[in-house]
Amino acid sequence: MTQPSFATHEVFNQSPPFEDIDLFTVDQPLVDAVKANGGAAAERELSAFGKQWGSAAMADRGRLSNENTPKLRTFDAKGNRRDQVEFHPAYHELMAHSAEAGVHNSTWTVNGKPAGDAAEVIRAAKFYMAAQVETGHLCPITMTRASVGALAVQPDLLARVMPVLSTKSYDSSFAPWWQKRGMTVGMGMTEKQGGTDVRSNMTRAVRDGEAYRITGHKWFMSAPMCDAFLVLAQAEQGLTCFFMPRFAPDGSVNAIQFQRLKDKLGNRSNASSEVEFAGAYGERVGEEGKGIRTIIQMVQLTRQDCAIASVGLMRSGLAHALHHARHRSVFQKHLADQPLMQAVLSDMALHVEASTALVMRLCRAFDRTPHDAAEAAYMRLLTPAIKYWTCKSAPPFLYEAMECLGGNGYVEDGILARHYREAPVNAIWEGSGNVMCLDVLRALSREPEAAAAVLQSLAAETKGLPGAGETIAFIGKTFRRADGERVARLAVEKLALLAAAAALNGVSPRQAELFASTRLAASHASMYGAVELESGDARALLDRALP
Repeated sequence: MTQPSFATHEVFNQSPPFEDIDLFTVDQPLVDAVKANGGAAAERELSAFGKQWGSAAMADRGRLSNENTPKLRTFDAKGNRRDQVEFHPAYHELMAHSAEAGVHNSTWTVNGKPAGDAAEVIRAAKFYMAAQVETGHLCPITMTRASVGALAVQPDLLARVMPVLSTKSYDSSFAPWWQKRGMTVGMGMTEKQGGTDVRSNMTRAVRDGEAYRITGHKWFMSAPMCDAFLVLAQAEQGLTCFFMPRFAPDGSVNAIQFQRLKDKLGNRSNASSEVEFAGAYGERVGEEGKGIRTIIQMVQLTRQDCAIASVGLMRSGLAHALHHARHRSVFQKHLADQPLMQAVLSDMALHVEASTALVMRLCRAFDRTPHDAAEAAYMRLLTPAIKYWTCKSAPPFLYEAMECLGGNGYVEDGILARHYREAPVNAIWEGSGNVMCLDVLRALSREPEAAAAVLQSLAAETKGLPGAGETIAFIGKTFRRADGERVARLAVEKLALLAAAAALNGVSPRQAELFASTRLAASHASMYGAVELESGDARALLDRALP
């Protein structure tokens, strides 16, 4: 006989924990998108990853690393400057598991060359699943992966770094990077006076033999526990990228002085800092005066991960909402069987399915860019558009998911409140929404023929879908306007929606037709569930989202 939980009542009509599941196999849209984009051979590997990250133990690590936030230890007990950041053990465990799975380096060979095949797609599927559990630790993971793109312009430095960066070991010790089993790399670009306008940076770099001494500050220095950073500073020939290790070549602690850790809305498990450089040692990466061109190789990859993480967060919100609705009874029926709730959940499922197909299609472009000019053009034009749409979609989506759980979604005992606080950062970091729109306009102006070819390809891939032709005509007309910047947000959103419909059409044509009819042929309502789907289509979407 079951004993009551309390003296006054029993606990019932509550959903069980959504844990000890395979995050890969319960997500049919992800399985299909990975397969459609060349990653079918990795299904067993991805399922193993999904089981590990879908476990109760991993969920607990995510909770603990956010409840026990990082602490800055500026000095040691003897008054020596140390500038170390302490983390809860759960954070280090998450980092170790991500590193073991190669989430920080599997898209590169040990020589720092693109791994090819479907390495980007497979790695993205892991990143997407990890984001559903704990997103903060993925900041140093993504920057480490992306740093290789910038370091590639300095082959001698890359050759020294890759033997350590290419391992699947995570080493949290405070020691010179060349003495460690594995390393992480952070980034520092923005300053107090400039923000996005990095050309206004005032930090100076002065030659010191073959190296440089750097003096100045960064208003945001991401992941200050990393073993090295890529930073921008003004050298004699202009803004230049530098590799700044935590330890100087003689083994002394480099003059990187952290002022404080940022008190952020979300992203609590990850440390972000304000820092001063007091003549810190740095090595040049790329030519002097070419800092933006160098660092953009890193930023393009971190933008890709912002989009993947945002879709992962939305997927988690949908899964928790649907899981709850299937167990919660209201008015003698399960929530998931109530017409209004089913309309909301199926509309949300359609959004996530299209977003998942889109980011996996983008990752296929990253895989093929080195040897396919058309894919390279797709990557350049659509990375900012996809980041814009997916990252700005996530906060309102996660609010809707929280509402599906009612009060249970709003409290910190569950994961959705954390997801909701986490979501805005992906739209802000690595270029805000307006910057993404300007980057799309810049790609159109610099490579008009390549951009036109991408649009023609999207037109072919969406032929016959409701509203696709009108959307293409609108995009072309708007981007040709002399005052195109004034309406760039709408045009970029339409571009992302068209690309999503095209990507989904290559995965699940019926879902692509539904997406196009509700997003291209008509303006999607501001609230989920305010579109009409046939009951059979609604049930199919929910069955695909969570069997």
